[in-house]
Amino acid sequence: MGKIIYITGGARSGKSSFAEKKVFESEKEKIYIATAISFDEEMKERVRLHKIQRGEDWITIEGYKNISNILSEYKNLNKIILLDCLTNMVTNNMIMDRDVDWDKITQESLRDIESEIKDEVQDLIDFIKDSSLDMIVVSNEVGMGLVPPYALGRYFRDIGGRMNQLVAKESDEAYLVVSGLELKLK
Repeated sequence: MGKIIYITGGARSGKSSFAEKKVFESEKEKIYIATAISFDEEMKERVRLHKIQRGEDWITIEGYKNISNILSEYKNLNKIILLDCLTNMVTNNMIMDRDVDWDKITQESLRDIESEIKDEVQDLIDFIKDSSLDMIVVSNEVGMGLVPPYALGRYFRDIGGRMNQLVAKESDEAYLVVSGLELKLK
């Protein structure tokens, strides 16, 4: 049965560095799931620097949906996965491959989108728990700031917050990272 470790915190809190440290402590073969999409030169440079920081002994998978299918070939292997990050995964599942006017979306359509995202996240959780893999999930804490002044931001905060709660509830361990300091929540 796979183990899930959930790590949350604000932007630049040190959560990814803490997650990488946890991965290295495991001494297992490493898989990195990159959920961000490089749209511009700044993001491409961030990705390049992250790869250098991690080192060359990682299997890197880029994607934000159908992740359990992508990981199926590793299901019975003794590896550890770092998914960085859940909120990018939520964002991409909300906006990629969709033509949505977020200012005019119906509540029914919004519930359908959230349900699809929840199914994606739950499927990944169930897959890990039924595998030999361990997974560390990094996510941004989205509920500690101001209420976004635009509809898409509010919907993202709500859906992202609920996905954070789902993963935290299902995790074996959970941490909050603030200013490079980690606090074990469970």
